[in-house]
Amino acid sequence: MNLIFIIFYIFLIFQRQIELFVAKRNEQIVRKEGAVEYDREGYKYIVLLHAGFFISLLAENTLLNGHLNSYSNILFGVFIFTQLLRYWAITSLGKYWNTRILVVQGLNLVKKGPYKFLRHPNYIAVIIEIAVIPLIFSCYITAIVFSVLNLVTLRRRIVIEEKALNIK
Repeated sequence: MNLIFIIFYIFLIFQRQIELFVAKRNEQIVRKEGAVEYDREGYKYIVLLHAGFFISLLAENTLLNGHLNSYSNILFGVFIFTQLLRYWAITSLGKYWNTRILVVQGLNLVKKGPYKFLRHPNYIAVIIEIAVIPLIFSCYITAIVFSVLNLVTLRRRIVIEEKALNIK
C-alpha cells in the first residue's frame, strides 16, 4: 500500500463522514417541515453498498498490491470533475439534500444548478466516482463489482424516489 493511496483513502473517509453529518442535520430540519421518508428499509442497502465499497477498495489495494494506474492523472481529473458535480448538486438542493429519500409534500422540485440540465446529477457523479476511484489505484475487481451493484441499487432507488416526488 503506498502513501498516495493511504492519504486519498483517509480523505474519502473524512469526506463521507462530513457528508453524513450534513445529511443528518438536513434530515432533522426537513422532518420538522413534515418530511416523509420513503424506502426506509432500502436505505440499509445503500449503507452496506458504500461500506462494502470502502472495505473492498482497501482489501484489494492491500492484498493485490494495488498501484497507481498508468492513466491515474486522467482518472484523478475525472474524480475532481465528479466532486465538482456532486457538490454543485448538493449545494443546489441545500437543506433538501440527503442520503435518505425524504420528501416534503407540496414543494416544487429544485430546478437550479445541475438540476436544470440533469434529473439526477448527484447519482451520475456517484456512478462515475465508484468506477473511477478504484481505477486510479488499479483495483479492477472493486471497480467492476461495485459499479454493477451500485447501478442495480440506484436503479431501484431512482424509481422509488421519482414516485415519491411524483415525477412523470
